Amino acid sequence: MRFDLALTLQALWTGLCQAAMQHYPAAWGHYDVCKSQVYSDEGLTWDYMACQPEAADMTQYLKVTLDPPNITCGDPPETYCALENPYMCNNECDASTEELAHPPELMFDIEGRNPTTFWQSTSWKKYPKALLVNITLSWNKTIELTDDIVLTFESGRPEQMVLEKSLDYGRTWQPYQFYATDCLDAFTMEPKTVQDLTQHTLLDIICTEDYSRGYVWKYDKTVRFEIKDRFALFAGPRLHNMASLYGQLDTTKNLRDFFTITDLRIRLLRPATGATTVDENNLSRYFYAISDIKVQGRCKCNLHANSCVYDKEKLSCECEHNTTGPDCGRCKRNYQGRAWSAGSYLPIPKGTANISRVCDNELLRCQNGGVCINNVRCNCPSAYMGLLCEKPRCELGGCGLPDSGQPTLMPLSFLRLLLLLLGSVMLREASCGPAVL
Repeated sequence: MRFDLALTLQALWTGLCQAAMQHYPAAWGHYDVCKSQVYSDEGLTWDYMACQPEAADMTQYLKVTLDPPNITCGDPPETYCALENPYMCNNECDASTEELAHPPELMFDIEGRNPTTFWQSTSWKKYPKALLVNITLSWNKTIELTDDIVLTFESGRPEQMVLEKSLDYGRTWQPYQFYATDCLDAFTMEPKTVQDLTQHTLLDIICTEDYSRGYVWKYDKTVRFEIKDRFALFAGPRLHNMASLYGQLDTTKNLRDFFTITDLRIRLLRPATGATTVDENNLSRYFYAISDIKVQGRCKCNLHANSCVYDKEKLSCECEHNTTGPDCGRCKRNYQGRAWSAGSYLPIPKGTANISRVCDNELLRCQNGGVCINNVRCNCPSAYMGLLCEKPRCELGGCGLPDSGQPTLMPLSFLRLLLLLLGSVMLREASCGPAVL
């Protein structure tokens, strides 16, 4: 009865604590519950399931850096001309005036304002030297992408661009996709579209001309990296068969890593020119301007958390299943007898929690007659204590049954030797439970 009451109070306390913390907006989806209370032979216990945070607008939590640092327009002030009309020169940029400034933060503000806000680079005044800009988005957290990455340009869409990703916080980079008006000329790659990909070629890096060609830039401003079209190769055109996608993500590590990032880098290599030649007499027509960047995703928590908290300018998972760390990537202290393991999407729909355990009925047995309760604690006889009931309770006359006056049940030196041998076997053979020293 006391155990049931304790579990109930613990559940209420957990709910109150979670309500008091800042979370993403509540938009529940698949694998949104980490555990639920059920009745079993031992009373009210927890049933554990694989879980993940809901998807969110991840641009709320990023840090943006530009290289070179002085590439933003306005210092000194500069006047720009329209690409389609070299005589329309009424676009002024002045960093010292709020109404005329175009800082990087305007790529992530709320759209719908009139006039549209946007970041803008300096013009191509050093032509023929390339106008190169790197825009790096960093989360200091592992992120799983759930929707298309969308860039909206207020200038013409760039004629050459590369989207890159990092999985190690910007130490190394790999291409996601190449963009060009002529893929062969720019990158010596055959042009392709995402529709050319199959389940077997999904991880191929392609160059596309879909977002760079044509002189219709004024009406078509977006550049995409198509996440959902790639999902659809497994889940179907309308993503109705998400079970198939989750199954593939669970069993194919490279596929899961493909949609996982810590940083994104947008490499702008050549601005829109609108013609085959550059007008060297009016270089103020050529520049980059981005009004919006959309990145939809979720914190990667290895299926051990259903919420992610943004605190002190840092994202971290609210870990369940006796795990801890920014990504729930290791076992909590005293739950380390079994090797940590990520949760699993399978079997669908609840998946497998792969909780970090204190005990089980196989390799991590409770000792001295103790009973393992729901893999999270040993119910020890009155004469023993410890995580696995391995420690005799010591009375004034020695370690034995309380109030019995019995001598020590086992020499302490022999007990220590036995525990060391048991610990070595567990570390060698077990696959998260207590590390017994």
